[in-house]
Amino acid sequence: MDFLSDWLTGWLKELLIDGILGNLEGLFDTVNAKVGEISVQVGTAPADWNAGVFSLIRQLSETVILPIAGLILTFVATYELIQMLIDRNNLHDIDYWIFFKWIFKTAIAILILSNTFNIVMAVFDVSQSVIADAAGLVQGSTDVTPDMLAELETTLEGMDLGPLLGLFMQSMLISVAMPVMSIVIFVITYGRMLEVYMLTSLAPIPVATLSNRELGGTGQNYLRSLFAVGFQGLLILVCVAIYAVLIQGIATDGDPIGAIWGAMGYTVLLTFMLFKTGGIAKSVFGAH
Repeated sequence: MDFLSDWLTGWLKELLIDGILGNLEGLFDTVNAKVGEISVQVGTAPADWNAGVFSLIRQLSETVILPIAGLILTFVATYELIQMLIDRNNLHDIDYWIFFKWIFKTAIAILILSNTFNIVMAVFDVSQSVIADAAGLVQGSTDVTPDMLAELETTLEGMDLGPLLGLFMQSMLISVAMPVMSIVIFVITYGRMLEVYMLTSLAPIPVATLSNRELGGTGQNYLRSLFAVGFQGLLILVCVAIYAVLIQGIATDGDPIGAIWGAMGYTVLLTFMLFKTGGIAKSVFGAH
């Protein structure tokens, strides 16, 4: 009986060890790939990210939204002229220079509106230039290396059946959680670029209000939102750089399972902070 019990225990231990190592092998590969893509994604200009979508957005902005913005600008310019006339003692005291001032402001507003798409792209060119300069900060990896697995296997062989069963359940949980984290990272990075495209497509409407003192708050807030989304990429890059440094700090940990749990914890933290980057960027630029 003792022989049979020892054989069964050894067989179960070997089965659990193989299962644990199988769950952990290549565990962080998908997350590493997504993290590595972040610097590429946030460093890509809207025109280069997807040429087909960019062309569609530009055509939509210039052929559908721009005429609507032209009507809004007509209203704003008329409202501006009425304000100028009323401000001069309700038409009793009129200086003819205000008409030249109005013509000049309207001409500038038309010039800005007709070049809205180029102005928006210039904003993103500035942010992409800053992101490109900071891209060298991202380095490091969270790979579960063969050396770590060999060390872990040695540790597992000296453990009893009960703790091995607990570690097997932990490894199962980690193997399920990490792909979820990679999907979340994908959604955040690609979602930012879709937000860029949506902001770009509607740009002429808020830009049409910029020339008026009272109505211009809409356009000013839009520009702040534009800068916030552009520089959100820099904050995402900073998060990834911090993540890489933290991961490197646990890579030499003596406890392989503890190191893997630590890496998972940092990945969850990275995901949480990526969600926060949009709000932080808007608060910095005063957008709402």
